[in-house]
Amino acid sequence: MSQAKPGAPAPDPAPGDPSPGRRLLRMARPRATKANALAALLAILLGFAVATQVRQNQSLGLESLRQSELVNILDNATLRERTLDQTARELQTTRDQLVSGSTGGAAALKAAQDRLDSLRILAGTARASGPGIRMTISDPGSKVTSPVLLDAVQELRDAGAEAIQINNIRIVASSHFNQGASGIEIDGKSVAPPYTITAIGDPATMSSAMEIPGGLAENVRQLGATITITQSKDLTVGALHPLNAPRYARPVPQQTPAPAP
Repeated sequence: MSQAKPGAPAPDPAPGDPSPGRRLLRMARPRATKANALAALLAILLGFAVATQVRQNQSLGLESLRQSELVNILDNATLRERTLDQTARELQTTRDQLVSGSTGGAAALKAAQDRLDSLRILAGTARASGPGIRMTISDPGSKVTSPVLLDAVQELRDAGAEAIQINNIRIVASSHFNQGASGIEIDGKSVAPPYTITAIGDPATMSSAMEIPGGLAENVRQLGATITITQSKDLTVGALHPLNAPRYARPVPQQTPAPAP
């Protein structure tokens, strides 16, 4: 058996024997095994699940609404912004007049009277008139419950309603709704269908709020009842709420400032 001498050149590889670089590339090349196929399948399924979840999250937002619904939402937001801007300007003007005292006591007296009128309307002790909507809910199957009417009041308030009346009952902050044995009760008084809801505020904003997907109108129709909404430039909320004196609450007496030493 012969041995290579030190310093002698390496023998040439045999024909068909790959070089070391080719052998390394061949070892690094992925092989079509069952494990690799299973890993690729899991990666594809994971990517599909992620894409489906992203699309589902997007569909829960405004992307799922129709163009007409998006236009209504934009119009309502624009009208609400204009109303708030006008109210802010009026309050700023009143504040400037009171601070400067340019109109004497007339501005203070008018501001106090306006504040009193607003509080009387909110408390339900004064009649109110102005633009608004009138809704009539016909319920021949007696499917409409007190929570439905309460939702109607809350949605109207969210839409800017300033005075609300259901049938002949004035709705105020302390009004409560119950499902009694004889039907719906508001502040302890029974109300029977058809339910006529009169609300004073911006007619377009309140009408759109009642017709939004998942809103009052859709819920009422799903119960088998019918609802009609009519806008008007001049409505009257004439029902009054009795003013009850508080049993426990008392005004805090004003503290007289101590004289300076």
